Amino acid sequence: MNLDRSRVLYERSQRVISGGVNSNVRLSESPHPLFFESATGSSIKDVDGNEYIDYVLGQGPMIFGHSPQFLLKTVANASEKGQLFAGQHELEIQVAELVQRIVPCAELVRFASSGTEVVQAALRVARAFTARDLIVKFEGHYHGWSDGVFFNTAAEPEKSGPAGEPYSVPMSYGMPKTEAANVIALPWNDIHALEKVFSDNGEKIAAVITEPVMCNTNCVLPKDGYLNALQRICEANGTLLIFDEVITGFRLAPGGAQEYFGVTPDLATYAKAMAGGYPLSMLAGRRDVMAMIGRGEVMHGGTANANVMSMAAGKAALERITDPSIKTNEKLRKSGKLLIDGLKRLNEKYELGMLIQGPGEVFAVSFTGGKEVVDYRTHSKYADMSRYARFVAEMMKRGIRLTSRGVWFVSEAHSEEDIEATLSAAKEALLLSRE
Repeated sequence: MNLDRSRVLYERSQRVISGGVNSNVRLSESPHPLFFESATGSSIKDVDGNEYIDYVLGQGPMIFGHSPQFLLKTVANASEKGQLFAGQHELEIQVAELVQRIVPCAELVRFASSGTEVVQAALRVARAFTARDLIVKFEGHYHGWSDGVFFNTAAEPEKSGPAGEPYSVPMSYGMPKTEAANVIALPWNDIHALEKVFSDNGEKIAAVITEPVMCNTNCVLPKDGYLNALQRICEANGTLLIFDEVITGFRLAPGGAQEYFGVTPDLATYAKAMAGGYPLSMLAGRRDVMAMIGRGEVMHGGTANANVMSMAAGKAALERITDPSIKTNEKLRKSGKLLIDGLKRLNEKYELGMLIQGPGEVFAVSFTGGKEVVDYRTHSKYADMSRYARFVAEMMKRGIRLTSRGVWFVSEAHSEEDIEATLSAAKEALLLSRE
């Protein structure tokens, strides 16, 4: 496979852009970060002319596939009247009203541009509402890269302390040591660990933040009753429950994980699929909590918040997701199931030691020797990431683009032919990667 043009551009980029990329997630691409020139539907093309069936999908936002015409035309038409008013426009009300109808917790909302921003807003308003400082988060969960919550997303277990009571481990240099004092990291899917923390610190805990599906690490589903238990414990202690739905929101169901699992948090954060690839994020939640922002007691700002292009994209995306004649979520679930079933058949036939798990609309592949993965520590213990990296490299040679961390995203645009081609490539890549 020729990647010469990408390599030249990467070398050039490193001279002017730190690391040659604009998100550190992209540093892990092999053999080096690639440069792309176009993407349509389920496919993406790099600058060397190589075309790939894409399961990265912008790290999840491209729920309709790349360059969907209905979205591009809507945004173009809206932006002809203006792009950024630094004032209000009717589109933001229309999107909020749509959200309010489909998201259970969305009594009031605020819009921003990225998931990291709205997580920061959620933590701030939770602390203000409860007059408490402590935040509980879980190992392996990612809630953006801000100082207040960027702990234990991929910490080495041997540096994280006991499994039931991990240390709060910062994931970057430059984070103030004082931040760790306000974050309690816990193993996920372990209700006893949560109960113990609340027994010791319940009156000090402002919020528990969780991915309702641990999508950022092996797509681990919550154990039966786990999310309900989180809700019960939070309610009993006057603590707010925050769902980070940046990945699951609008992808698992129109109402996201809240609808999917039947559990309504106090606050929830959204981004990615919400605008089909345009930069739009949202904090949604209880009226009495969110009102603190509206009264000016909790600061939330942003120059690009509710810009015309993003709001037009959000309105068009949500109208499509909720259109019963289109059935976006059903299409995602069907495509994901076809892929999962096909990979499982290969795994069984060739005894590949592969684990495939997740709801389907998003799922993860890892090599674990058949061991169960229920939290970050079991993932860290059993998942062979070097073997997965070889698999990704072999898939890329065969025209299939995957994320380096094992999560697969599907879109409306993925066809049965795409899935057949993917499984055919996977058979060859899996057999080679185990050697």
